[in-house]
Amino acid sequence: MSDRLDELERRIDELRAGVRRAMRARDGAAARVLRAELRTAEKAWDALVSGEQPAEKARGPRLVTVREQVHQALALLGVPAQARLVVAVSGAFLAGTIRSSQLTSLRRDEERSFRSSPYGRPYYLCAALTDRLSPARGYLTVSTWPVERRMVGPLSPRVDFLTCAVRIAEQPARTPEGDRLLARMARNIPGAGDEVPPDPGRVAEAARRELAVHAERDAADRAELARRAVTQLDDAARLFGAATLTTVPRSLMAMGDAR
Repeated sequence: MSDRLDELERRIDELRAGVRRAMRARDGAAARVLRAELRTAEKAWDALVSGEQPAEKARGPRLVTVREQVHQALALLGVPAQARLVVAVSGAFLAGTIRSSQLTSLRRDEERSFRSSPYGRPYYLCAALTDRLSPARGYLTVSTWPVERRMVGPLSPRVDFLTCAVRIAEQPARTPEGDRLLARMARNIPGAGDEVPPDPGRVAEAARRELAVHAERDAADRAELARRAVTQLDDAARLFGAATLTTVPRSLMAMGDAR
């Protein structure tokens, strides 16, 4: 139970900070979404502390959807992640059962849901955005994260990889699957060692050393991209990316060629 309490408390702290940022930015829509998710997390914390059993548990275990499993994995990592890493983390630490093939259409489904009923859900699984403000191929994020965290600058893939390594190394519950995942990641981090199973403390320390080199520049790049996204994109494009030439209807491209 203590591991679940720790996870909920970290999530509550993140959501409270997110609400404050949204209020400072006068982003009322984001604040409403974050507050709804905060209330859900606080209720889960209260139920766990008091020992109450949720109603659905009395009827039997609730089926956790693919969408919820992806959200849990991204919450653990805290940064944009590729689908294969989301699947690996879900299986290693969260008893997940998702497969990469199930994520192929997930982001499109989320975008359709948002466009049909904006902010109708507490969160959406959305795209990371490139320097062109288009969706980064294969990367998933969460709509309630700050805009700058959902950007991908030149150094962001490396920074996010190192951040994920730290988060995985710091997981209190060690599993064989988690150790194998961390060992694979450690091979790409100088000084992380090649022990099997890996030394989580050594991996985290090595990742933090390299993060210290890149983090400031990456944060500046992401902040600049976030400013562009906020000023140039509408709500839907801010979550799912702006259209690129490859997504322009062929009829319109033909009209341009005719000119």
